[in-house]
Amino acid sequence: MELFDSHAHLDDEKFNDDREQIIEEIYQAGITKFISAGYNVESSEIAKKLSEQYEFIYSTAGISPNDIPQTEEELWKMLSKIKEIALQSRKIVAIGEIGLDYYWNKENKELQKLAFIKQIDIANELKLPIVIHTRKAAEDTIQILKHHKVFSKGVFHCCSLKGDLLRQAIELGYYISYAGPITFKNSKNVEEEINMVPNDKILIETDSPYLSPEPMRGKRNDSRNVKLVAQKIAEVKKISIEDVAKITYENAEKLFAIK
Repeated sequence: MELFDSHAHLDDEKFNDDREQIIEEIYQAGITKFISAGYNVESSEIAKKLSEQYEFIYSTAGISPNDIPQTEEELWKMLSKIKEIALQSRKIVAIGEIGLDYYWNKENKELQKLAFIKQIDIANELKLPIVIHTRKAAEDTIQILKHHKVFSKGVFHCCSLKGDLLRQAIELGYYISYAGPITFKNSKNVEEEINMVPNDKILIETDSPYLSPEPMRGKRNDSRNVKLVAQKIAEVKKISIEDVAKITYENAEKLFAIK
């Protein structure tokens, strides 16, 4: 059984002391493809270098809503650099993570929206999908996607959408990726939400080093734990974990145009 972790942060500083060892252990554990997702200029650069160093690693480049600067002038400089990074490597398979976050940042909503829209423009120019981060901002996120079409679509990473908003995201053609939170004992309506997602639109991820699934909560997360996410989806959908692995692997390869 092989697994594809569609969103990890091997570029994060929490892996600085043992990154090469962890990457080898991840691959030996059967996670034979994974994406190291950028969230600012520095992490996007590191992710790109990792994807060039390891055949089975792919990467994304983007400015997350929690990493945008305070002024438009600084934003343009960052976005120019992100586009430059994305043009440098065929192993960069998406623009992301990008989106809106009103949980951590309520004072700069308009600048967040601008950064999101401009990075959609970059994705369209480069014919790449997007990786979407949205927290406490789902309605605005959906509205932007309705009015700014992404030609290669994308994925809601570590998805927290519920009910009609989840339905709208799926109807717009986006993939839905689940991470450790679906295993948490206090997660509500998880079964209903997972069952809303068609098998051909579902992905799995760790968002490591964060959000370790049960029973690993409180420890540093890494891509080996994507098996626990796959197991939860298998239980909810009443299919085997091998089926979940195959379905999500093929879906990730299709979305990110990986052969």
